[in-house]
Amino acid sequence: GFNDIAEANREAYFTPRVNIKEDDDAFEISAELPGMKKKEISIEVQDGALAIRGEKNFKKEKENDNYHILERSHGKFERTFMLPEYVDIEKIDAEYNDGVLKVNIPKTEHAKPREVKINVK
Repeated sequence: GFNDIAEANREAYFTPRVNIKEDDDAFEISAELPGMKKKEISIEVQDGALAIRGEKNFKKEKENDNYHILERSHGKFERTFMLPEYVDIEKIDAEYNDGVLKVNIPKTEHAKPREVKINVK
């Protein structure tokens, strides 16, 4: 009945799937954000933490023989990651393609593994 109106307008939080990869030079965070537009996503670094936020509008239509319902609701998410000391926050970049956000977080020089050959005397 009419009780569904509050339910349809309620703000829903969703949790995107996130993977974190690390290699010698950088971390890469990839988040699955299907159906989102680039302008609905924001990324910021503050106090050593990287926050990825987004808000999307869902539109759901239901039809059957004698009624038509159009539901609109919001979906929001926020994921925050503590960054290690040895990343270069000035050089973080991100790209969004086909529903997948990739954030590249380069390591600073002194964090990269170095090999030093020691001569035995």
